[in-house]
Amino acid sequence: MDALIGEITGELNQANDGSDLDALAAKTGRALRFNVADARLYSLIGEIRYRQGETDEAFRLFDRARTLSKTEIHALQRSIDRSVRAGDLARAVGEIDILLRRWPDQFAVVAAGWPAILANAEGYQAVLAAIRSEAPWRSKLFASLGQNPRGLAGANQLLLDLAGSDTPPTSKELSAVINGYIKQKQYGPAYRLFIFSLSEHERKLGGYIFNGGFDPGVSGKPFDWVVHDRSGLEITFAGSRDAGESDRGATLRFLNTPVKNAALQQYIQLPAGSYRISMNASATNLRLPKGLFWSLRCIDPSLEIARFNIPEGTFNRRSLSLDFTVGPAVCPIQSLRLETEAIAQSWRFRYVGTLVMHKLSIERVSS
Repeated sequence: MDALIGEITGELNQANDGSDLDALAAKTGRALRFNVADARLYSLIGEIRYRQGETDEAFRLFDRARTLSKTEIHALQRSIDRSVRAGDLARAVGEIDILLRRWPDQFAVVAAGWPAILANAEGYQAVLAAIRSEAPWRSKLFASLGQNPRGLAGANQLLLDLAGSDTPPTSKELSAVINGYIKQKQYGPAYRLFIFSLSEHERKLGGYIFNGGFDPGVSGKPFDWVVHDRSGLEITFAGSRDAGESDRGATLRFLNTPVKNAALQQYIQLPAGSYRISMNASATNLRLPKGLFWSLRCIDPSLEIARFNIPEGTFNRRSLSLDFTVGPAVCPIQSLRLETEAIAQSWRFRYVGTLVMHKLSIERVSS
C-alpha cells in the first residue's frame, strides 16, 4: 500500500488537467475499496476533489481522514489553511501543534504565518498556551521569529509573558530575539530585552561592561560574554562564585599554536563621552607574537574606537588602563572583542603561556 500511495502522490503532483485528475480519482477509489481504514487514501481523494473545485466534498474527505488518523499530514495541512482563511486562528494553532509534534520537519512550511497569527489576540493566546506547555517546536518558533522583522514584536511579547512562569525563556530563545533586533538595527529594544532577562544575581554584574569580573555561568546572550571556540586556546571562567578574590577571573591558556580572530566578545552601549578601560591581570610566561588586545568598535557605522593592548611576560595582578573617547557622531552600539592580529595559521606565530584577567571595567571620566 505504501508503494501505491507513493505512486498516486507522484502522479498527482504531475497532473496537468481534469482528465488526469479523473483518472487518479478512479485509481484511488479502487484502492480505497480494499483499504477503507487508510486515512491517506481519503486525504488523496480529498486533494483531487479540492483541485477539481469540489471544496465541500474535499473537506468532508479531509475530516474523514483526520477521524481515522488525526496526524494525517496532507489533511492536516488543508485543515490549517481552512482555519486560517476562516479567521479561526486558535483552531489553526491547535492543528499546527498536532502537525509539528508528529511532523517536526514541517516547521518551515508554516514558519511564514507566525507573525500574522501572533498579531491576532486569539491566535496569540493559543501560541502562548502551547509554548507554556513546552511544545517541542518552541525553540524553532523563537529562532524563526528572530529572523523575521515582522515577528520580533510578537516574539518580544511572548518572552515578557513567559517571564515568571513555570517555563521561563531560555538563554537561547532570548538570544534569538535579541540578535534579531540587532540585525534590524533596533538596538534599544535589543538592550532592553537583555536587561529584562537578567536574574537578581545577574543584575549585580551590570555596568558598562557586563560581568567584568568574569563570573561563571555565561549565558551567551549578545550583551553578555560570548566565548568563541578557538583551536590553540582554552578559556575558563572562575569555577565558583565562592572562590577567593585571587582565584576569580577569566583564564586563557595558550597551547603553543597560532591563534587568530576573537576569543571573547560582548555588545555594549556607551553614550558619547570620555572613558577609561581598566584591567587587572596576571600572566605566566606569556608570549604573544601577533599581539593580544581588546578592540572596542562602533558597529554602525563600523570603525574602531580604541585598542587596549595586553603586554607579554610574567606579572602578578598588574593594573592596566587606557583612556578613550566616544565621539558625538551616532554610534548606538559597540562591540568589545578580545582578539589577535593573526590573519593566517602560521606556525611561526605560536602563542604560549597563561593569562588571568581578574577584572575588566569601563568607567566614565571627566574630559
